[in-house]
Amino acid sequence: MKIALIAHDKKKADMVAFVKEHLNVFKAHELYATGTTGSILIKYTGLKIHLKKSGPLGGDQEIGSMVANQLIDMIIFFRDPLTAQPHEPDVSALLRLSDHYEIPLATNRSTADLFINALEK
Repeated sequence: MKIALIAHDKKKADMVAFVKEHLNVFKAHELYATGTTGSILIKYTGLKIHLKKSGPLGGDQEIGSMVANQLIDMIIFFRDPLTAQPHEPDVSALLRLSDHYEIPLATNRSTADLFINALEK
């Protein structure tokens, strides 16, 4: 399965902790991430991750393009709902594409846990 990992700045530590907790699951899948999130995950987990640009520099759009071309199967996106993002239109477009193409999208830890539990079965 091809999984995209994205996290806003205030959620990057949460993403690292989440991925570390489920490292064996993530090792079994092809991973993609926006640039900064992916670089941090590589540093702290050693996972092989295909890096896209940083979110504000077009990374969310790159992952959105992968969704539109049916090249992503799942997205885990730890969003910071309390901080305005300069690239919010890109985030909204990614969410819209995920809905349109029916790509499972977790925007918080609880939903991501459900997705990972399903992958473990």
